[in-house]
Amino acid sequence: MISVILNVYKRPYTLEAQIKAIKEQSIPIKSENIHVWYNNVEDGIEQFLPEDENIKTYECSYNTKFFGRFTIPLLCKTPYIAMFDDDVIPGKDWFKNCLDSIQTCNGILGGSGVIVHGKSYIPNHKVGWNGLHSNNIEKVDLVGHAWFFKQEWAKFMWMEEPVSWDNGEDMFFSYVAQKHGIDTFVPPHPENNIEMWGNNPNKDNKWGFDKNAHSLTAKNHIELRNQIVAKLIDKDWKTVRNV
Repeated sequence: MISVILNVYKRPYTLEAQIKAIKEQSIPIKSENIHVWYNNVEDGIEQFLPEDENIKTYECSYNTKFFGRFTIPLLCKTPYIAMFDDDVIPGKDWFKNCLDSIQTCNGILGGSGVIVHGKSYIPNHKVGWNGLHSNNIEKVDLVGHAWFFKQEWAKFMWMEEPVSWDNGEDMFFSYVAQKHGIDTFVPPHPENNIEMWGNNPNKDNKWGFDKNAHSLTAKNHIELRNQIVAKLIDKDWKTVRNV
């Protein structure tokens, strides 16, 4: 029912913990439906293949940054796709939460939602595991960290060229999908039930803030994301607050 996409770049040490969390989901996942995309690491960090040999792997000879992994869903045969950044450990009921939510809100779902407040990425406010903990499904402009969507929507990412290949895959996916009638949402993240969350902050060992965090190490990270939002709005991206 669900194919899972993982990404390995500078954090090979997180892979087995992620695979364990996926296999422990309350919605069972077959090993052959887990896919791992390896971006080439220029500084020679040693990568590791999954211990489970039934997991499919894709090794790229260059660094495709954030977009390359989005090619794998085009090859998947399951109705749904679940994708995770390499610093994310989902709660055991994340897949169940997404399957329940997509029946009500037919859209791209994610664990960390963003609502922008103008024609830039900053200022914004967050919804999900690292923002508003809501008991309801919340409509947002874009989602990241963990995505859940119908396999048939994977093609949207490749229907036009991104405004930047260096960042903003989360914005671009929501923007292009919206052009085809698909909005973006964050499933419920109840304060008292972390198992439903797209990421369990008690289990991620603060990987998102380590020395390999792109948001902390890239000099122009926020500036570039501000520019991408502005360009997408100019291209008729109707954000939540501008609709």
